[in-house]
Amino acid sequence: MKPNPDEMVVLIKVPPGMLDDLPPEDQQAIAAVVGKPIRLNEYDDTGRAELEFKDRDGHLHYIWVAPEFIKAAHQ
Repeated sequence: MKPNPDEMVVLIKVPPGMLDDLPPEDQQAIAAVVGKPIRLNEYDDTGRAELEFKDRDGHLHYIWVAPEFIKAAHQ
């Protein structure tokens, strides 16, 4: 079952190419949330999910991933 917006999800793994050309601090922040609950904000018109999380320094991050890279946190 597809998670609903405003639910907590788990990023199963980093999508291929997502970290390419990102600053090291962004790469580390994204890698650090794999396997941890983060908020699903919405889906776009193509079905990608917008995820929101804070890094260890409290900076807010938003990433877009295909739904196959997430699962509901309560599963």
